[in-house]
Amino acid sequence: MSAVLLRVDQLVKRFGGLTATDHAQLTVATGSVHALIGPNGAGKTTLIHQISGALQPDEGTISFDGRDITTMPMHQRARIGLVRSYQITSIFKRLSVLDNLALAVQAGCGSSFQFWRAARAEHERYAEAAALAERVGLATRLQTISASLSHGEQRQLELGLALATRPKLLLLDEPMAGMGQDESENMVELLQSLRCESTILLVEHDMDTVFRLADTVSTLVFGKVIASGTAQQIKDNPDVQRAYLGDDEVLDDRVPAR
Repeated sequence: MSAVLLRVDQLVKRFGGLTATDHAQLTVATGSVHALIGPNGAGKTTLIHQISGALQPDEGTISFDGRDITTMPMHQRARIGLVRSYQITSIFKRLSVLDNLALAVQAGCGSSFQFWRAARAEHERYAEAAALAERVGLATRLQTISASLSHGEQRQLELGLALATRPKLLLLDEPMAGMGQDESENMVELLQSLRCESTILLVEHDMDTVFRLADTVSTLVFGKVIASGTAQQIKDNPDVQRAYLGDDEVLDDRVPAR
């Protein structure tokens, strides 16, 4: 059995009278692809915000790699290997693909942005950036200004920026959002290839993608994780089926306060 890399225990986040996460519990095993699904408004992004450090929970704890990170700032979480992407692509659009990745490599190794630096160090930084571009399928686009990339290519670049930090856990919030069929297929293949490098926790609405990629799937409804298991177990789970069909008899006791 794989060790637990991430443990979320009884996590609560309230916004006024709305309970966005309601004593949520989640464990992510090292080396796995773990998908988080749920109807719109279930609290998935709020949960990811708390895991990444963008939001602080009102109650509960978050442990990462055996360390309590509940109150740790977001930038410190990134330094210890917990890195996320966003629903909205975040890249330096006026820079080339290569320069984007070179900056991420420099930030990932903790070097300062000084004017004078050894030519060898500069060469090594750009060589690593080029290797990352090849890793995410952008080897032929090194000198392309990032704003000129297709939406799917921009998402690939964003993933390359995350990989430059050598993450232990990648939090991916809807990595397929806005992609066409071919772009989605490319991203699925890329994520499949990352299994040996990073643990992945992803939020995704495309169920075909989820069931192809995920070792474990957890379903969030009104801020509670109502089921976790393999893709087939989740497909067969009656609570999950009724949640997606909107069966009020199943969900009445989970409606948050308003």
